[in-house]
Amino acid sequence: MTTVTRAEPGKTFFGHPWGLANLFGVEMWERFSFYGMQGILTIYLYYSTTDGGLGLSEATATSIVGAYGGLVYLSTIVGAWVADRLVGSERVLFGSAIVIMFGHISLALIPGFLGVGIGLCAVALGSGGLKANATALVGLLYSRDDPRRDAGFSLFYLGVNLGAFFGPLLTGLAQQRLGFHYGFGLAAIGMAIGLIQYSLGRRNLPEDANVVPNPLPAARRPLVAGLATGVLAVVAALVLLGVVTAANLANVVVVVTAAAAVGYFAVILSSSRITPVERRRVWSFVPLFLASFVFFSLFQQQFTVVTIYADQRLDRNLFGWEMPVSWVNSINPIFVILLAGVFAGLWVKLGERQPSTPVKFALGTVIMGLAFLMFLPWAGGTGNTTPLLALVGILLLFTIAELLLSPVGLSVSTKLAPEAFRTQMVALNFLSVALGTAMAGSLAQYYSPDNEGAYFAIVGGIAVLSGLLLALAARPIHRQMSGVH
Repeated sequence: MTTVTRAEPGKTFFGHPWGLANLFGVEMWERFSFYGMQGILTIYLYYSTTDGGLGLSEATATSIVGAYGGLVYLSTIVGAWVADRLVGSERVLFGSAIVIMFGHISLALIPGFLGVGIGLCAVALGSGGLKANATALVGLLYSRDDPRRDAGFSLFYLGVNLGAFFGPLLTGLAQQRLGFHYGFGLAAIGMAIGLIQYSLGRRNLPEDANVVPNPLPAARRPLVAGLATGVLAVVAALVLLGVVTAANLANVVVVVTAAAAVGYFAVILSSSRITPVERRRVWSFVPLFLASFVFFSLFQQQFTVVTIYADQRLDRNLFGWEMPVSWVNSINPIFVILLAGVFAGLWVKLGERQPSTPVKFALGTVIMGLAFLMFLPWAGGTGNTTPLLALVGILLLFTIAELLLSPVGLSVSTKLAPEAFRTQMVALNFLSVALGTAMAGSLAQYYSPDNEGAYFAIVGGIAVLSGLLLALAARPIHRQMSGVH
């Protein structure tokens, strides 16, 4: 069943259902805490203990950050499965927000590696549950053919980036002036505000926000609980035996995520609960999944390679004052805030004449590759000599590519989703982000200021080639989408 929410006159959110305002708000504050913490996480891990950090190597630090980011999106599977099989999307979203707040409090109050371990695991699990279900709930606000749908997702994405803009600015200042744990504490406060705001507006969500589309039979619940316990035991054993370490964590997450994606596609495609048309639509999502993986392998290096680049190669001097490293992470959200409405308006104005989803994905992937190639004029330099304006221009290309692919990916995952797997299809989209984010951590281990020219050329060139191949296949992919634009 597809729900259409018709808001009463005078009670719309910029022409959209009022429930979008509540989801916009909770996602904004969750992203404030998420990106605020992530903006200082890499330097916290590799700064020396005398500078307030943990003194890890840069390669190990980026491996942890990449793996953590991958686990955030990998855990969308858990949140989506619990929503679709046990309790519904809205309840999972609310519980996930509480878990996120606990994770940020742990980072703020528990010193050393224990705080990092507890905090990052809690934030990853909670963020995964919140992201998949917030996206699914936005999808429930519109019918499948509502022309406002992509525009609504673009506005939702604006909320994401408002939080992503202010988070690194404020936590970066707190870290610079007071210390890392004050920055983590500010992230916890932001999540608390988001939780309160969401609690007050839950009544504005669709009536079927807690419908369980594919309930798990009670007889199978003990089996599922046993399997979950077994997986946790295996993970714990691998860590204790030294098979999984901080240095190889990103590579492990890449392998696990790839296996999970293949398994998830197999489960959905082989299900007797989907129709032939739904099956064709799922098949059409496979090349989009791969393009999204390539895109996010580059885009998520904002928090690995670009962070190191900002620390060691970027001239951050502003009229005699050196801005915090984390402020670089607020440049992309500024452009999203400025351009999200432009893209939303463009899709509405073009209507049926707008490019198909595969074409948008191809353009986004090519432009993302070009952004990496734009680093080449400053490759081979030494010290903090790259002009800030140059990085601003590069991150503008990041943003244009992002707006062509990321919110469109959220939207198309809800449009292509079989009814029995509506939230889990959103999670499958996030698996492409998980795979790309973990790969961003793995790739970052090969970057250094000494080899940056070759690094940016190879990585950027592969992305451009991938986008061009997708463009060539756009028409047959669009036919497989069976009426979904």
